[in-house]
Amino acid sequence: MNTRTIHTAVLALILAVACQVQALASARTAALELQNAFIEVSDMVKPSVVNISATQKPGKSQGNQFKFEFPFGDQMPEGFDDFYDFFDQMPDREAESTGSGFIIDPEGFIITNAHVIENADTVTVTLEDQEKFQAEIVGSDKNTDMALLKINAGRKLTALKFADSDKVRVGQWVVAIGNPFGLERTVTAGIISAKGRWIGQGNYDDFIQTDAAINPGNSGGPLVNLDGEVVGVNTAIFSRSGGNMGIGFAIPSRLAQDIAGQLREHGKWVRGWLGVYIQDLDEKLAAQFGLKDAKGVLITEIIEDSPASGAGVKSGDVIVEFDGKKVATMKELMKIVAFTPIGKKVKMTVMRNNKPMGVTIEIAERPEDEKIAERGPSESGQRKDDLLGVTVSTIDKDMAERLGVDSQEGVVVTNVKRGSPAAKAGVQPGDIIREIDRKPVADVADYKKIINNFKAGDDVLLFIIRGGHSMFQVVTLEDGGGEQE
Repeated sequence: MNTRTIHTAVLALILAVACQVQALASARTAALELQNAFIEVSDMVKPSVVNISATQKPGKSQGNQFKFEFPFGDQMPEGFDDFYDFFDQMPDREAESTGSGFIIDPEGFIITNAHVIENADTVTVTLEDQEKFQAEIVGSDKNTDMALLKINAGRKLTALKFADSDKVRVGQWVVAIGNPFGLERTVTAGIISAKGRWIGQGNYDDFIQTDAAINPGNSGGPLVNLDGEVVGVNTAIFSRSGGNMGIGFAIPSRLAQDIAGQLREHGKWVRGWLGVYIQDLDEKLAAQFGLKDAKGVLITEIIEDSPASGAGVKSGDVIVEFDGKKVATMKELMKIVAFTPIGKKVKMTVMRNNKPMGVTIEIAERPEDEKIAERGPSESGQRKDDLLGVTVSTIDKDMAERLGVDSQEGVVVTNVKRGSPAAKAGVQPGDIIREIDRKPVADVADYKKIINNFKAGDDVLLFIIRGGHSMFQVVTLEDGGGEQE
């Protein structure tokens, strides 16, 4: 090896060492910058995070400390059988639930979760300086698990700003701050793991998933970006132990901000309403209605005196577009409708007889569920029967053509509840029920009259038309009739 070769090798070694030193220095600098960012965020956000204690009288509580399982029933997605929210309630004594919250207005308005203050007789808010105030519950909404409180501190408070959760990206750093297990203003860091998660809590699920440690007591606390802006409200975790397993869920800031505004103005969430019962399509059901794919939302029932009842929509119409937005699933449609301003006239596109049809509908405020039930289905609608577990519709001329039958006699099955007696017996959407227990069924009124004569434990003989062929099926009735769709 000559001298020149040795010099070249030495220079290469020196260069490699220098690059490694530079890389280590860069990594150290990046780590210090991230550390400083966490420190700055913590210092910025902590003054706005509060501890919330809600006291309930004996008999009002509904769970136990730190471990309340969401009531998914059979509808729970596989593997998601251990969700918990975080409030402390004991059944036979005065109970105290604890959680977190954060100030969103210097005048003392505070966001938290609805489950934190559910059934509360008194709500106490503790600020960073340990000052305690009794809070007024301005409004609460179980559908989104959001609540708004108000305290009178006698001075301006430090409020957090909201970021646009729609712009949050998977992989982005976030910080969660709250009071896990009563340990006040604990700071944890992680990333956004996913967006748009459905965990079965309600019809408006749209959670941000994070691996930032969230534990019992974090409920209602903020999930913030590295600018100290709120991107979500910590709400639930996936856990087999009741503690953090790296999967937490937060309500997106855009939803939280909108709901908080409505709670402040109305004391409740004012939701838009169409006045229809709907269901998702599958390939078989789409084929029954002459559709090429299963994208769209099938109308199964029109509610009396609702916006839909006077707009010309029919049972069997498939909604494919609403207010200029394509809709493929029930959840998409429900979210869009819920946030549509009351009184707005919206153009909706439905598929009827394999052709698109425009319908204009004026959005109304959604009534309470009890009031919706009182209205009942319109004459062209359906009814649901718990024992059999199906939704049925009268067959009008248009539907008879879609189903390929000459007669309008009978009722068509538009939905079968999972786990119901009908489902176990093999009844399918699109089946036409012509007879029950050898008695002819002409329409929904006949169906209702006949089926209501049976009780749990009875065997019911159905005469069904399916795909142009007739068959008999026996359904053994049970209490409950399976899962509501």
